[in-house]
Amino acid sequence: MNDLATELKALADPVRLSILEFLLDPVQTCCASDEGVCACDFETILGLSQPTVSHHMKLLVQAGFVRARKRGRWVYYDLNREAFGALQKVLSRFASLPVLERG
Repeated sequence: MNDLATELKALADPVRLSILEFLLDPVQTCCASDEGVCACDFETILGLSQPTVSHHMKLLVQAGFVRARKRGRWVYYDLNREAFGALQKVLSRFASLPVLERG
């Protein structure tokens, strides 16, 4: 359950959800490549400082939702879709629980 809590905490932030949305469908940017989206693009798109972007990306990477690849002095990020599939399986267990009648 600790892993689930970490994952849900990572998703429970509007900035991190915006980052995930951007990774889902990135617009053409100056530094994006086939390897993913450059960290500097998040600064521009979200209007955040580099330390703030790094903090949010660290939490998303630790939770497993985002992969980071360092190329020279740049870090490129992309979605780890398998992590979302695994979370979906875990959450579906809760959706399939029988409803208890109160009375």
